[in-house]
Formats: sequence, structure tokens, C-alpha cells
Amino acid sequence: MPGIITRGAFSAKSFGFGASASGAASGTLGIFALGAVGASSTTRNKYTYACDTNGTATAASAASRIGSAAGNSTLGIFALGFVCCVSSTTRNKYTYACDTNGTATAASVASYYGSAAGNSTLGIFALGFVCCVSPTTTRNKYTYASDTNGTAAAASAASYAGSAAGNSTRGIFALGLAPTASTTRNKYTYACDTNGTATAASAASSQGSAAGNSTRGIFALGNAGGAPTTTRNKYTYTCDTNGSATAASAASRIGSAAGNSTRGIFALGYVNGASTTRNKYTYACDTNGTAAAASAASYAGSAASNGICGVNV
Repeated sequence: MPGIITRGAFSAKSFGFGASASGAASGTLGIFALGAVGASSTTRNKYTYACDTNGTATAASAASRIGSAAGNSTLGIFALGFVCCVSSTTRNKYTYACDTNGTATAASVASYYGSAAGNSTLGIFALGFVCCVSPTTTRNKYTYASDTNGTAAAASAASYAGSAAGNSTRGIFALGLAPTASTTRNKYTYACDTNGTATAASAASSQGSAAGNSTRGIFALGNAGGAPTTTRNKYTYTCDTNGSATAASAASRIGSAAGNSTRGIFALGYVNGASTTRNKYTYACDTNGTAAAASAASYAGSAASNGICGVNV
């Protein structure tokens, strides 16, 4: 089996004064599925941005790891990934307003090691490794309003162990292992369902994570040069450029990330073993700090956030 991985402008909503259609305050919460906590887990944490606190979120329907997630202001869609030692088509629908977990329309094929990004209407899921057989170019298009799954424009190369972030018009997918560690990124445009080239990463890497706001995506490279790294890249959507972002607090891989309009919360994942450490990256000043820790040491998780102005709100 390949090496384990996983795989968000300031507004009043960031402090809970605005509300989504469901009554949930947008931009207030990140839901982190912990993934491997010793073994695969159903545990999810609820991270509150305004007060930097970590609490309990309703659990997943099955113990899993190496999944992916995307969502809008009301729902987070979690592709469970590896369930009971086999790849799975299962997706869960987490509703922020009432902290409930339900069933979402399944993926087109059993898979894990995927990545996902989306806007207010669509989540695009790169399936990753399919049926324990091989990497794939396949992406699925999940429509939140109708809970339907369809086909999205394929990636430029079969790959897995990637990461993704985007704004309201495009999703940037770092392919990861294709079949070896790669600098390749794809640009998926939601409106026309097309896949193109995005500026490459600074180093060939895999097992990373990403979060962003409406102007930039912050990519933690994960495994680069055969070892975990602290390196993060800053991808700017409008000019398709890649630069340096302030590094993580520790070299890590197999993490997850979610954020709101002002900051990205990075669960570092594997740091010389499973870790509870989370970093808080502030977009405006390119700074990295400490965020409230996870409830348990873990890695190979996934995360989604309930509203980022210019991204999924």
C-alpha cells in the first residue's frame, strides 16, 4: 500500500454576526476529521476561529483515514477514504448549524488518498488511489443543493496524495504522487468544467495540505525530497504565481487544513509520530502561530470550513 496521506477578506461573518441560509454563522467553524488516532477513527473536532478553541463535533459514520473534504457555508462533505482496511465510496454530510452527520451521495468509485476543493455550489473531489489498484485522473463533481454526484474534468495525470485549495472560480490541485513526487498543479475552473495548468510548486512533494481565502492558497508541501518539511507555498489566484509562505512550526506530513477569510488552521499530522499540533497561519501578515491542539494525536485526516467570503460564501 502506498505511503499514508490525506489530504479556505475579513467580514462581520467571521465573528458570527452574519448567518448562512441555514442559520449557522458563516466563517466561524472548521471541522477536522482526525483520521488515524492509533487506528482509523470516527472522531471529529470542531475548531472555533474567533476564540481559538477546540471541541467535539458529531462523529463520522465509520472509522476511516486518508479522506478528503470540501463544503459550503452550511454543509461539509467528507469522503471517508480508507474504511475498515478497504477503499470506500462513502461520503458523509456534516451540517454545521445543528452539528449533525448524515449520508451524502457516494463517489463514483471506491478510493482514498484524494483531495478536494469547492465553491458555494460545487465540491470537486480528486479521487486519488482507486480500489487499492492504481492512481487515477478521475474527479467527481458534487452538487450541494441536490446532493448529486457527477463527472468533473479529469486531472492532467493519474495521481494521489495531493492537496487542494481555491477561490469562488477555480480550484488549485497539487497532484502529489504522479507517480513519484511532483511539482505539478492543475487549475480547475468551476463555471466551464475545464482543467488547465497552474504554476508549479517550489519542490516536488506529496502528502501535503492546503487552505486559503479569496486571494491566495497556502500549500504545506508535506513530504519533499523524501522527508517531511516545514515548507509552505503561497499561490496567488489572480496572477497564477507561486511564492514562499512562512514555514510551519515543525516538519510534518499527512496533515489537514481548513480556514476562514483571515487565517488557515493546519493540523500538522505526522511529526515524528502522530501529533496534536495545529498551526494558525494569518494570511494578511504571512505569520505562523500556535492554534488550539486537537483532542488526540492523529494524522491522515481531512477538514472543511463553514464559510469563506469569496470562496464558498
